[in-house]
Amino acid sequence: MRLKLTIAYDGRPYHGWQSQPGGNTVQDHLHQALLAIAKQPVPIQGSGRTDTGVHALGQTAHFDAPPALTMNPCNWMPALNTKLPATIRVMRCEEAPPEFHARFSATGKTYHYDICTEPVLPPLRAGLAWHLPQALDPAALTEILARFCGPHDFHAFAAYRGNETPDTSHHRTILRADATALTDGWRLTFSGDGFLYKMVRMLTGAAVKVAQGRAYPDDLAALLDQSPGLPLGKCNHCAPADGLYLQQVHYPANLR
Repeated sequence: MRLKLTIAYDGRPYHGWQSQPGGNTVQDHLHQALLAIAKQPVPIQGSGRTDTGVHALGQTAHFDAPPALTMNPCNWMPALNTKLPATIRVMRCEEAPPEFHARFSATGKTYHYDICTEPVLPPLRAGLAWHLPQALDPAALTEILARFCGPHDFHAFAAYRGNETPDTSHHRTILRADATALTDGWRLTFSGDGFLYKMVRMLTGAAVKVAQGRAYPDDLAALLDQSPGLPLGKCNHCAPADGLYLQQVHYPANLR
């Protein structure tokens, strides 16, 4: 039986999602929890990586339950949660079709980024929001976020992992990029068919610079869809991991 998990976590204690030799990633802790329950290694596949310090409300993963274990999906959730740190929680567990794949079946993702503009960052927001104790211009913020929507080459708004090739595509389509006022600042929401490494953080950093009056929208928008023969450079504004949340992974209706 293939099981689909919806997972939430506070990213502060962990070195991101993906397994590493040190063993302190979210995926590592899930592997350990599955091993404790199944008494054998059980591979688990996530929808994609989140970096050190990045949080999730709706990370998605799947695994195939060993045939000898006949627990139904609703029992897997509490079983896993008793083996996981309190900062990682399986929020939902459900049976998925055999062809479901957490990564390759995904059609898009939604992230949000929280910014606190209060003079003092409340202690319970430490590590959970970017503290910018200054006003942001709502009109400028809205304008630059709108420029990011649509299909574009975003290579100027992405960091490199080191495994890129000449055939690596940097084209993505952003369906939504907007700002919502919070009681203590702003929430930027980005939804699209996929995101490059550190792309949301760089788009957020760029939007903040414009909203602070420290960059011009036209200059940053010009970095989109650059001609390979006439490179204009890369965005050098990258927001910290603190305020970034993977909110939801999107799938076709028949695979939800």
